[in-house]
Amino acid sequence: MTKRTSLWWRTVVAWAVAAVAVVAPAGSAHADTTPPNLPNGFGLTQVEPAVGDAHDFYLTITTPQVSGEQHIRIILPRGYYDDPNRRYPVLYFLHGSPDDPVDQAYPALSMSDRMITVIPDGGARSWYANWLNQNTVLGAQNWENFHLDQVVPFIDANLRTLATRKSRAVAGISMGGFGAFHYAQARPDLFGQTASLSGDIDLSANSMDLRMAVVASVTDALGAMCASSSGTCDPNNSPYKPGVDSDALFGSPYPVFNVDWRWNQVDPSQHMDRLKNTGIFIYTGDGGGSPLNLEFWVAGASKNVKARMDALGMSYYYVNYGDGSGWGTACDGSHSAGCWAQSLLDLVPRLERAFAS
Repeated sequence: MTKRTSLWWRTVVAWAVAAVAVVAPAGSAHADTTPPNLPNGFGLTQVEPAVGDAHDFYLTITTPQVSGEQHIRIILPRGYYDDPNRRYPVLYFLHGSPDDPVDQAYPALSMSDRMITVIPDGGARSWYANWLNQNTVLGAQNWENFHLDQVVPFIDANLRTLATRKSRAVAGISMGGFGAFHYAQARPDLFGQTASLSGDIDLSANSMDLRMAVVASVTDALGAMCASSSGTCDPNNSPYKPGVDSDALFGSPYPVFNVDWRWNQVDPSQHMDRLKNTGIFIYTGDGGGSPLNLEFWVAGASKNVKARMDALGMSYYYVNYGDGSGWGTACDGSHSAGCWAQSLLDLVPRLERAFAS
C-alpha cells in the first residue's frame, strides 16, 4: 500500500490506541501502551502524535532534507522497559518501492527481543540517495542525509542503543536492498552488517535492465505506458507521479563516454571491496526463470555481486531459493512479500548472533 491507501488503516490504529490509553491504569509501566516520548532533534520535527503502542509505533516528521511528511517506524523488543540499563543493537530496515514503513507487515521484524528495528521512510522512489537535481517539482530529495545524518543520531539520542558500528545493521528489500548496500559502502563507520533481499545491487552497464527500471520509476514511465494502453489501469494513481527528468537522480544513465560515472560511483557491485570488514547477507529467487518477473533480473544482479566477492576472496552468506518450493509456504520464487517474509525469518536470527558475537 502507498501512504494514501493506508490512511484508513492508520486512522483505525490511532483510534484504537487512544481508546486503550483512556482505560489504562495511570502510572503503570507502559501498561497504557502509549509510545515513548522522543523529543525533536537533529533536524527532525514531529508534526503529528506518534501512532501505535509502546513497542511498535511510528512518527510523522518533516525535515529540510526531504520535502513532504515522512514516517519513521520503530519496533522495540518486548523486554525493552523491563531493564532500564540494558542497551540494544539496531537494525535499520529499508523498504522497497513504492512502499511505506507503516505497511511492513513482516512477522520477523517484530519477533526479536534482542534488537531494536527502525524503518525510515524511503518514499516511492528515493533510491536511498541524495539526488543530483534538487530543483525538480519534487523538491528536496536528500534521502541519504535524512537517514544517515538525522535518523541514526536521533535514534541513538532517544533510545537505549548500542551506538557502535558492530551493533548496527542495515538491510533492505528490492530498492531497499540497493539502499542497504549503498549505505554500508558509503558509511562503513556506521554499519557492521548489511543484507539485500531481492535487491537492485548491480546498477552497472552489465545490468542495464535494472538501471532502466530505476529510470522508469524516476520518470514515471510506467504511468505513461498505462496512459497509452487500452487496459484498465489508471495512470493518475501511479505512485511515481509526477515524473521528472531521467538525469535527476544520478545524472545521465547512458554508458557513453563515461557520462554515467555517477551511476558507477553509487553502484554496489563495483565497490564490494568497501565491505571487506562487513557481514554480508544476500537473498534472491529466480523469478521462475521468466524475464517478465523482476526477480529474474535481480537474481542476475545478485549473481554478479557474488562473482565479484568471490574474485576478491570475501566471505558472505548467500541464498538463492530458486522457485521458492523449499523456502516457506508462501514463496514462489518471485519478487514478492511471501519470499521476503521467509528470508527475514532466516536473516533476523543471524543478525542477532552476529551482534552477540
